[in-house]
Amino acid sequence: MHVGIDRKEFNSLTDERLGWVCMEPTFKLIRGKSPEVKAAAIKQLGKGQTALCMFRIMYDHSSKSSAEFYAWSSYLLDQPGTWNGVLEGVRFFADDAMLELLEETRKRLEARNRRLGLGWGDARLNDIETDPELLEIVNGLYERFKRLIPNTHNVIAEYIRAHPDEFVEFIG
Repeated sequence: MHVGIDRKEFNSLTDERLGWVCMEPTFKLIRGKSPEVKAAAIKQLGKGQTALCMFRIMYDHSSKSSAEFYAWSSYLLDQPGTWNGVLEGVRFFADDAMLELLEETRKRLEARNRRLGLGWGDARLNDIETDPELLEIVNGLYERFKRLIPNTHNVIAEYIRAHPDEFVEFIG
């Protein structure tokens, strides 16, 4: 699904906002819908759109706090194929630093879960408040995430600006 946008507005958007604007119509379609409806809508996207969509699903839910980074990473890992979709999206944009961080996030959280006999679905937002070791791990990962995210937005925006026909339809 392509978004209709004026070329001047397209050129004026920040890197972060450009990625959001390109996915807004898709997110309106899938917000609050069943996993089947979401999967069907995502399946209709082009490669670049799918990569952006999967990244934005992770970013938009997990960027506000370390607790949300932890809980949403765990949630996405619990959803069949979703975490791999996020990784494929980041890989599509060739953001190796973010890819490395996300893979480390999975490994660190997986090791904790295994040690405690927990599954991905057992994660709760307040877990980091009651587990000092988890708090330290997640805070370190989240701080790296915050440092890396401006570059990720830049890499994605550069791709969108170089391939606008994959994301937008210029109007006016």
